[in-house]
Amino acid sequence: ADPVAILVQTLCAFGNAVGHGPYYRAEADRHTCNLFLLLVGATSKGRKGSSWGQVRRIFEHVDEEWVGNRIRGGVQSGEAIINEVRDKIEVLEPIREKGIVTGYQMVVKDPGISDKRLLVFAPEFSQILKVAGREGNITSDILRQAWETGNLRNMTKNSPLHATDAHVSLVGHITIPELRRELSTTDMASGLANRFIFLTVRRSKCLPEGGHLASEVISGLAEKIRSAIEFARTAQQMYRDDAARRLWREVYPELSEGHTGMIGAILGRAEAQVLRLSILYALMDCSAIIRREHLEAALALWEYSEAAARFIFGDSLGDPSADEILRNLRLVRPAGLNR
Repeated sequence: ADPVAILVQTLCAFGNAVGHGPYYRAEADRHTCNLFLLLVGATSKGRKGSSWGQVRRIFEHVDEEWVGNRIRGGVQSGEAIINEVRDKIEVLEPIREKGIVTGYQMVVKDPGISDKRLLVFAPEFSQILKVAGREGNITSDILRQAWETGNLRNMTKNSPLHATDAHVSLVGHITIPELRRELSTTDMASGLANRFIFLTVRRSKCLPEGGHLASEVISGLAEKIRSAIEFARTAQQMYRDDAARRLWREVYPELSEGHTGMIGAILGRAEAQVLRLSILYALMDCSAIIRREHLEAALALWEYSEAAARFIFGDSLGDPSADEILRNLRLVRPAGLNR
């Protein structure tokens, strides 16, 4: 399995297991430690599933109940996501005595879900993109709400669903051709794509009998992660120390600078993604203060992600017609095209 794939999925799983408690406030926005990841690699040869298997194995030792109950696959619609973290539903029903209504009372129709953590595991992420691209589908809207605030709601009159303070993370696996084909300009314009951290992954080495970690190694890693989770659940608002603030001031202009075309849409939340990664590195280090080394680690991972996005999308403009014209000008008629 690719070391980068193991790293980022470990960070994502850790952040979801921690929950909605620790946060960093940037102006009015409250950034928590939930990530949306998209691992992009060749079918089977990218070893995306192998990397997730290693992470899941560790977390089964960390929090078996969370792994069994709060990791969900097969969630392919906005309504399904809300349903997994839904609030209690109460309805007002009449009190009848001998057929006569004598009053009204609130009745719990659905007790809801008390644990608001949810890690959506989508090994076939292209299916979610296909569903999200259908007219009238709310999946893209719900994913954006889940990344930002965790307050989710559909607008269906007959069967409304809502969730408050949901803590949703997402790990998606996809191939490069599928991603280029299914990620529509609508997804780009809506801002869904820039909620994701894109990472290209591939098999790190040829192991005929697979990679293996001894049980004692797994147990040692699990104990360290469990301790970090217990610490993180006590944390609330987080801050940077002076050294981290100085570094942040240095890198912020470049992080917040806009880009054109599809890359601009993909990397449009660079500063927010780096912030969330630095929160996770600090919490895994059992620190409620983001120090320079935590921010440096986050920046290094983001640099890799940015390079991956450029490798995947190149200089695509994100518009099929414009991209076709550009391709023809470069490869077919470099001297120019008529109207």
